[in-house]
Amino acid sequence: MINAIKGQMPISSQTAQQSTVHQAHNQFSTVLKESLNELNNAQKASDLATEKLAHGENIDLHNVMITSQKASITMQTAIELRNKAVEAYQEIMRMQM
Repeated sequence: MINAIKGQMPISSQTAQQSTVHQAHNQFSTVLKESLNELNNAQKASDLATEKLAHGENIDLHNVMITSQKASITMQTAIELRNKAVEAYQEIMRMQM
């Protein structure tokens, strides 16, 4: 009861909250890594298709263009997500405590 008056959570609640925060951090980290790997794979696929076309290998031009557009859209999405994350961080930093 005294902990509640001081504005502190009981120790068991603090531990549970820290555990939840740690799990959320790990989940976010995992999703971010997977997304960056997908972005990298899309860029590599685009580069490979372009190289095949440039070397005269048997690849359709429309497949090269589709692969290139997929990579471009994936990159644009990643950039927009980064911009939104930076905006959110800046907004949080402007908040008064």
